[in-house]
Formats: sequence, C-alpha cells, structure tokens
Amino acid sequence: MELLQGAYRYFLQNQAGFWQATRQHLALSLSALGIAMLVSLPLGVWISRRGAIAQVVINVFNALRVIPSLAILFLALPYLGLGFLPSLVALTLLAFPPILINTYAGLRGVDPAAIEAAYGMGMAPRQVLWQVEIPLAVATILAGLRLASVEVISSATLASFIGGGGLGDFVTRGFALYDVHIMLVGAIPVALLALFSEGLLGSIQRLYRVPG
Repeated sequence: MELLQGAYRYFLQNQAGFWQATRQHLALSLSALGIAMLVSLPLGVWISRRGAIAQVVINVFNALRVIPSLAILFLALPYLGLGFLPSLVALTLLAFPPILINTYAGLRGVDPAAIEAAYGMGMAPRQVLWQVEIPLAVATILAGLRLASVEVISSATLASFIGGGGLGDFVTRGFALYDVHIMLVGAIPVALLALFSEGLLGSIQRLYRVPG
C-alpha cells in the first residue's frame, strides 16, 4: 500500500509528463497495430488461397516471434536511429505474426460446404470472401488482433530504451534512480491498458464466435 501511495504522489507531481507519455504510448501502439492490420489482413487472405506459398510466409513471420521484443528494437537502431520511427517499425513487426497467422487459420477453417453453397447461389468470389468467409473467420482473426494488441502495448514500454517515449520512460527513470514508485507510475498504466485491450477485444470476439 505504501508503494502505491508513493507512486500516486509522484503521479500527482508529474501529471503533465504522465499524460504526454500516455499519449505517446497509445500513438505508438495504435499506429503499430494499424499498420500491421493493413498489411497482415490482405496478406493473410492472399496466402489462404495459395497453399504452397503460405507455409513459407508463415514460417518467415513465425521466426519473428522467437526474437525478443528488445532485440527487435535494437536491430532497428542502426538503420533508423533513435526515436518514434524505429520503435514503430519494431512494434509493427511484432504485431504481424499473430494477425497474419490467425487470418490465414480463420479463412482456412471456414467450412467448405458453406463456401460451396455460396457459389451455388451464384455469388462471385469477392462476394463469397466478404459475405461468407470473413464473417465466419472474424472470431479467429480477432483472437490474433487481441494477442497482438497485448504484446504491442506491453512491448511499447521498451521503446524508451531507444528514445521512443511512452510510459516506459517512467520505468527506465525508476530503474536509473532505484525508485520503485516511479517505475510503478509507468508499469501500472501499461498493465491496465493491456488488460483493457484484452477485455475489449475478447468481448467483441465472443459476439462473433459461432456456437456449438
């Protein structure tokens, strides 16, 4: 309780910096997720139609998942320097695999009978994709987005190591000063944001889950 009280006092004394860091953290996380979705969703649809290429693409993106988040951040450093851009690139790469793989798995898991019935009704391929396949696969796709959002929001804390800003600045400052109160000012909001995204996307996912 004393730790929380100390963290709260520090928050009250540094509200301007806290809210600026929160905006940076959200901008970084949401931008990374947005770019990852714009690339991964169409790519997932494309490889779901091409079995031979799909395994190669998935293996490449799966390889990204075994690289630690901090390592990805530092790998971007020599090419993009310090700041928001290298952090954005690294977090976007982190978000790609779960969204891509779940998009592919969701579309491949659609019941072939439903697709055949749609074609039998005279639907064009584009209509089948948007009116049959994606609605049936959306729960699986959302599961990938849910996982990616938690990973990105949590890993965005590490962006402060390369000047990316965000709530991680409080964590690194706390480490530097050996002050747990300062660390908690950054760590607690990150945990709450991750839990909020998990809960929100989980609730949406349950709406689209097919019973049975």
